[in-house]
Amino acid sequence: MNLVKLSFKNLISKPLNALLSLLLLVLSVALVTFMLQLSDQVKGNLDKNIKPVDLVVGAKGSPLQLVLSSVLHIDAPTGNIKLKDAEKLKKSRLVKTAVPVSYGDNYKGVRILGTETSYLKLYNAELATGELFNKSQQVVLGSTTAKKLQLKIGDTFLSSHGLADQSLEEHNGHPFKVVGILKPTGSIVDNLIITNLESIWDVHGHAEEDDDDEHHHEEDLEVTSLLIQFSNPMAMMQLPRYINDKTNMQAALPSLEINRLVKLLGVGVQTIQLIAIAILLVSGLSIFISLLKAIRERRQELALLRTYGATATQLLWLVLLEGLFLGFIGYVIGWLIGRCGLWIISNYAQNSYGYTFNLATITKWEAILLLATLGITVVASVLASLSVFKLNVSKILSSEK
Repeated sequence: MNLVKLSFKNLISKPLNALLSLLLLVLSVALVTFMLQLSDQVKGNLDKNIKPVDLVVGAKGSPLQLVLSSVLHIDAPTGNIKLKDAEKLKKSRLVKTAVPVSYGDNYKGVRILGTETSYLKLYNAELATGELFNKSQQVVLGSTTAKKLQLKIGDTFLSSHGLADQSLEEHNGHPFKVVGILKPTGSIVDNLIITNLESIWDVHGHAEEDDDDEHHHEEDLEVTSLLIQFSNPMAMMQLPRYINDKTNMQAALPSLEINRLVKLLGVGVQTIQLIAIAILLVSGLSIFISLLKAIRERRQELALLRTYGATATQLLWLVLLEGLFLGFIGYVIGWLIGRCGLWIISNYAQNSYGYTFNLATITKWEAILLLATLGITVVASVLASLSVFKLNVSKILSSEK
């Protein structure tokens, strides 16, 4: 007797009986897998982008806002700081590398970042084609930006004031020229337009009209922030305290601020996961009720199988396999729906923040969820099939005549 084939036919013979159980199972698995992947991949992208930067120095305000704007480029800056103050910090023995960044403009919603070529080294960004900027109004494009904006080497464009594609005010007379396109890095660099600091100053009128880009008034020059790498472990304790207490600037540790943000978001993620687990347990109860009902409806069929030589253990396996089919099918459908949701979020994150998600990744927690799902269905199936051992074959068959 082929128990696997028979159990599958039993499952599909009355699909409505198992539909509610399947829907609950699919919903719980989809929620859990979606939230597990979303939290893991968002955290992974955040960690990848903040890893090269030990400290961010900028204007006074929210330290989290400073990190989000200067490192992750997803918020407005807290203000500007004087270039001369930033230069003083760069000379500190506690500083290994200090990269100034400045912005305030965009092109079709993509931020234009003014910085030095050392910024590209932080993220190991390399040219795919063209060359790096070496004078004002030259830009290099991140790989995603080049594809999104359909720009190529030699193209020119006018920037708009602000960090989002909402302003119609263009900086006439200061066109940018594309001189290079970067290879994909998997970081925020892929989603930026990068130029030198002089370009930002020129566009915003810090240079005199009759002077070239080497004759700025240094006293008036400002940058948005300074991205610092420490020269030694003691710098993490000493430098932020000195900057926050002794200067008019603010120091923020990206790792600390992002961990705080993740913890805040984690409360909501855990709540949704607990709800999904509760639904999973309810689906286990539903499977138990569904199988128990199916056994009672098929009492005569089971009794006939006993008369043809099937043992109680074989009948138990028949019900158990039916439950396992239900659990596995529910998990697969739920996993696929979860991935569809992640794909939608991935497209949004790619367009808005330049983050890429690996949809093919299967985590150990998803494997554990599969085992938990099958475990719950096994328990539900065994409990539902206990009545198989109490079948009174002669009585059942005689009552059906």
